Amino acid sequence: MQMVDLVTQYQELQPEMDAAIQRVLDSGYFIMGPELKALEDEVAAFLDVEHAVGCASGTDALQIALMAHDIGPGDEVITTAFTFVATVEVIALLGATPVYVDIDPDSYTLDPEAVEAAITENTRAILPVHLFGQCARTEALTEIAERHNLVVIEDTAQAIGATRHGGYAGTFGDVGCISFFPSKNLGAYGDGGMMVTRNGELAEKLRMISKHGSRVKYQHETLGVNSRLDALQAAILRVKLPHLEDWNGRRRQIAAHYRTGIQASEVTLPRTLDGNTHVYHQFSIQVPDRDDLRSALQDRGIPTAIHYPIPLHQQPAFREIGRNLGLAVSEQVAAHIISLPIYPEMPPADRETVIDAINTYYS
Repeated sequence: MQMVDLVTQYQELQPEMDAAIQRVLDSGYFIMGPELKALEDEVAAFLDVEHAVGCASGTDALQIALMAHDIGPGDEVITTAFTFVATVEVIALLGATPVYVDIDPDSYTLDPEAVEAAITENTRAILPVHLFGQCARTEALTEIAERHNLVVIEDTAQAIGATRHGGYAGTFGDVGCISFFPSKNLGAYGDGGMMVTRNGELAEKLRMISKHGSRVKYQHETLGVNSRLDALQAAILRVKLPHLEDWNGRRRQIAAHYRTGIQASEVTLPRTLDGNTHVYHQFSIQVPDRDDLRSALQDRGIPTAIHYPIPLHQQPAFREIGRNLGLAVSEQVAAHIISLPIYPEMPPADRETVIDAINTYYS
């Protein structure tokens, strides 16, 4: 059993995938070009947003979005400590201060009340993470941002295709930042990322920053970076994108199977906020004895993962960076969270094995 099976997915798409890769090889156009432009248009159409700008990774997407809003030393960005390191890493790299606020215990996403309480005269942005595949409380967060004249940059790395009240993750704020890391719901065969926005002027600035701060070759208008989504990855993603809704639906079916099958009262199952459509990048439960359960599952050949064992404010690299107003929920969840295998091609027999192993362990 595997946490994610990328080989089976490739095999299901092999003829179309091989043809797309060969098309790029035959073209000799490997950086940007027509494949990327087509992917950007297709992602924008899928998310019902006006502009999409490819880049080299989800991490770069976050950094470029911050750079496009001139966020740097002296500025504060309110975000979560219960996330992958990239969310906060880019804030610190630009010299800004991450301000950690606690999470909602049901969705593991930013608590809007905690966000409001953390705002100071130095606050420039709110950076919510749509964790594990469902949207944060975007309407509350964007309302707070509007009242305080703040930027909203959405970390949509784990939630492409997720919706809240009918709108797609990544389209509620100023910029949505997507990751195409291979294990994501829409994954490339290497690193890749994308930024989406409704603002044409901002889209042009994002694109310029991603190309060394240049609109015209050898003319550099602003400080930029080298962050381009290559043509091979774009072609691969174009093959996969039409399947995303189906794959996300299959993830929901597997999650429903887990929900009905896992009967142990000791297990806290993931919750979906009212108004959300979850895409289950992870199916993460909480248990009181995580290490013992992981060992028992491993004995039956069942892999697990911990997303995430140490909140970022407790990581050595960030202990002297940023500030927080109390993170009791984040710390509690980090101590008990465990992710179970989930991917669209997961066989029903494997799901039953996971369910039986957990029920048996707690019986």
